[in-house]
Amino acid sequence: MQSWRRRKSLWLALSASWLLLVLLGGFSLLRLALPPRPRPGAPQGWPRWLDAELLQSFSQAGELPEDAASPQAPHGDSCNWGACFDTSKCRGNGLKVFVYPASGPISETHHRILASIEGSRFHTFSPAGACLLLLLSLDAQTGECNSMPLQWNRGRNHLVLRLHPAPCPKTFQLGQAMVAEASPTVDSFRPGFDVALPFLPEAHPLRGGAPGQLQQHSPQPGIALLALEEERGGWRTADTGSSACPWDARCEQDPGPGQTQRGETLPNATFCLISGHRPEAASRFLQALQAGCIPVLLSPRWELPFSEVIDWTKAAIVADERLPLQVLAALQEMSPARVLALRQQTQFLWDAYFSSVEKVIHTTLEVIQDRIFGPSAHPSLLWNSPPGALLALSTFSTSPQDFPFYHLQQGSRPEGRFSALIWVGPPGQPPLKLIQAVAGSQHCAQILVLWSNERPLPSSWPETAMPLTVIDGHRKVSDRFFPYSTIRTDAILSLDARSSLSTSEVDFAFVVWQSFPERMVGFLTSSHFWDEAHGGWGYTAERTNEFSMVLTTAAFYHRYYHTLFTHSLPKALRTLADEAPTCVDVLMNFLVAAVTKLPPIKVPYGKQCPDAAPLASGGPGPRPKPQAPAPDCVNQIAAAFGHMPLLSSRLRLDPVLFKDPVSVQRKKYRSLEKP
Repeated sequence: MQSWRRRKSLWLALSASWLLLVLLGGFSLLRLALPPRPRPGAPQGWPRWLDAELLQSFSQAGELPEDAASPQAPHGDSCNWGACFDTSKCRGNGLKVFVYPASGPISETHHRILASIEGSRFHTFSPAGACLLLLLSLDAQTGECNSMPLQWNRGRNHLVLRLHPAPCPKTFQLGQAMVAEASPTVDSFRPGFDVALPFLPEAHPLRGGAPGQLQQHSPQPGIALLALEEERGGWRTADTGSSACPWDARCEQDPGPGQTQRGETLPNATFCLISGHRPEAASRFLQALQAGCIPVLLSPRWELPFSEVIDWTKAAIVADERLPLQVLAALQEMSPARVLALRQQTQFLWDAYFSSVEKVIHTTLEVIQDRIFGPSAHPSLLWNSPPGALLALSTFSTSPQDFPFYHLQQGSRPEGRFSALIWVGPPGQPPLKLIQAVAGSQHCAQILVLWSNERPLPSSWPETAMPLTVIDGHRKVSDRFFPYSTIRTDAILSLDARSSLSTSEVDFAFVVWQSFPERMVGFLTSSHFWDEAHGGWGYTAERTNEFSMVLTTAAFYHRYYHTLFTHSLPKALRTLADEAPTCVDVLMNFLVAAVTKLPPIKVPYGKQCPDAAPLASGGPGPRPKPQAPAPDCVNQIAAAFGHMPLLSSRLRLDPVLFKDPVSVQRKKYRSLEKP
């Protein structure tokens, strides 16, 4: 009898607590987003609520208990990163990946995976020198099961890759092998050891991929729409003010005429309600991200992709499907600013990590590399802020302030000096006048002369107030964009020996670059365009108001782009630049535009500056006009990137009072107007 009374008292206390939560605004507490998966070895705390200020009325932040229980190993072992992976094999060269050759026919998706790995900086052809051995799992098209490889070694330092559910039973024990699987269940996933992948459709592109579909950068006026995925395919929409709860049989099923519509493609909705029970719901999750529709996951039974590093609280909402009315109420109360932030994050995550097979595979390898280098390799900011961890190489720096695209977010500015890198190609002569003009700049810290000429080095160079260093190049055009350790400043002024600039032009261009350190700032421009007649991209060096590229014969940019050019671009593209030198400007502009999604900036140069053609051969005499690369060059680079990243602009920045009819003494850059 006493035991029954105790249970009754406990039940009454719990009921009273729930009623108190409802009265104090408990409905809004349902805006729960899935917390990011903690780093290996880190305790998992309480979930992070979207309205954190509501927690203050119940408990202080320091009073929240921590759940330090270690995750269970679902495969019958106690594997974790420290116990089942030998990081000593990764010392020196970092993460190097060997892919086992297929024993039989493979699908088109597996061909794309192989191509994306072989074209990356992680790949090696030697299993002995590999840090990670990758085994491509079977797929639904071949219907053949994998056999245990000879170097299996109980699966140690192995990664089994499964982009699709396996159609046949396992033929060998995983042992100490990691598993990178599409939409694994929360019961089978080993946090900090396995990697959760997105569920990719068979037709997912190899590289590039379609951009996000969110056309407007602010919430649409009117009632926010809900999109509900259906079992038979397609989507059904309703407004959030409807009393219908389409996924719950207890709610009203007929919301009224004109409030629902059905379609196979994802509608332009604000929230996408996705059930967590059906396996095909995982593929709808990617559709929602691409469309800029905030995923509302109803009690998901699968691990969100790359949850170890991606903070899904900024892009998705996890709700309890047993409380349909409260979920609708929470969505209705969400502020427009919060809706906008969530929708913008879906577009960033889609473009950075999910829009192509190549990005999914590279993200998987980057997650594993972060485990090798430790939590500081990529701070959470680099993973969850544009342009993302794939474009912020940890081999360059682990501090966001060192990257050009995080200065504004960090409230910092690049240092106030630059390094002039002058390329002397065949059949160049020592750029004596150019060195003197650059040396006269108050912002110049050093001058580097890259000698890529077969002629012997000159015996003497002009005397300058700053250090002058001569680097012996390898006779390749791509040498211009190598990350030389002698470059000590953030800013690089890339010059050709035949360029002609004045000190005032250099000073003003550098001041402009300091305000836009993520962009290229140059003097000579060119443009790309779509050629309908030939069905491809064209290129013109004619002077027009609109431009999309600046020539690297005279341009400022951040030194980090040398690191990306050398270590991130596929080797085939760098070879193309060496074999067709007129393509090097296009390739560098493609790279910067793909990272920043912004056009370059043009600054003026005086009439005394003739057009330079640094990559064209020629001797003394009149300087030729810039040579346009062959159209195939632009199309080949666009095909390698998977899309056209270049953006056109008409922005030209001039100094104050430039060419205004006022006293010359009032102008800071007076020499720009020399006749």
